[in-house]
Amino acid sequence: MTRFGYTMMCEQSRPDQLVRDVQMAEEAGFDFSVISDHFQPWLEAQGHSGYAWSILGAAAQATERIGLMSFVTCPTLRYHPAVVAQKAATIQILSGNRFRLGLGSGENLNEHVVGKRWPSAGVRHEMLREAVDVIGALFDSTNGTVNYRGRHFDVETARLWDQPDERVPIGVAVSGPDSCRLAGSKADLMIAVEPKPELGEMFDEAGGRNKPRVGQMAVAYDPDRDAAIHRAHEQFRWFGLGWSVNTDLPNPESFEAATQFVTPEQVAEAIPCGADVEEHVEKMRPFIDAGFGEVALVQIGAANQAEFIRWAQSELLPALRAL
Repeated sequence: MTRFGYTMMCEQSRPDQLVRDVQMAEEAGFDFSVISDHFQPWLEAQGHSGYAWSILGAAAQATERIGLMSFVTCPTLRYHPAVVAQKAATIQILSGNRFRLGLGSGENLNEHVVGKRWPSAGVRHEMLREAVDVIGALFDSTNGTVNYRGRHFDVETARLWDQPDERVPIGVAVSGPDSCRLAGSKADLMIAVEPKPELGEMFDEAGGRNKPRVGQMAVAYDPDRDAAIHRAHEQFRWFGLGWSVNTDLPNPESFEAATQFVTPEQVAEAIPCGADVEEHVEKMRPFIDAGFGEVALVQIGAANQAEFIRWAQSELLPALRAL
């Protein structure tokens, strides 16, 4: 049976509200939760961008059952991979082994802030591959230290002094052949935001067969469908640009410009809007058909989270689980 998760969207809510929201999601029966890891929002209308790792620590203490996952962290520019390994191990301990580390090659939107050149796609994948090796080595080194000499990263006698009881599972976000090969060969699970069957096929061919696949789908619940469409267009119209565009734009103003001609009708075609359960279920079906065993839902808009969670508990989750 497919498991359904709740997204703590750092770009649209204050950190303290995100913790309250994930508490409600746990009580409502969501199976797991994920959190975005951004320095900036995609669009100014979203208006927030708290530090994901502090929020994860708070959420680990404020909840008891629900799984936690970074969705996703870039371990190459803003963070050194050794520091990411330390953070992940700490959250795994605080959460009682409920954490999974989602990794990806990142976006210019968040990584350029440290003043380093934004690499080409090929270089970013090289960096991510090295980062996964570094993090995995630190996770597996329970006694000795780790030394690493790579093209992009060096690690000098590093050791995680606080190791969790269970190794942190590593997921890699995929969008094409290079990332699918990395995920299939080195990761414990595949992460994707598009239900493309070919991604799963490439993942399987690279060694990912029988490993979990975790997806994510944006929704805009509101009893007023027009209000839902307006909110989705205002805050999430960037979603249809595709990752080849999303990875390179440097700031919210760039996303404003790139999406100026996206219409509300186009957004409503891609994102389920309103309170029609059947529409939400039908737009989820491609993920199920593509073999995703887990899908996290993003409710667009900070003000509607509690109302969405109650609706999901009573109507949406039972319908989705009936799939």
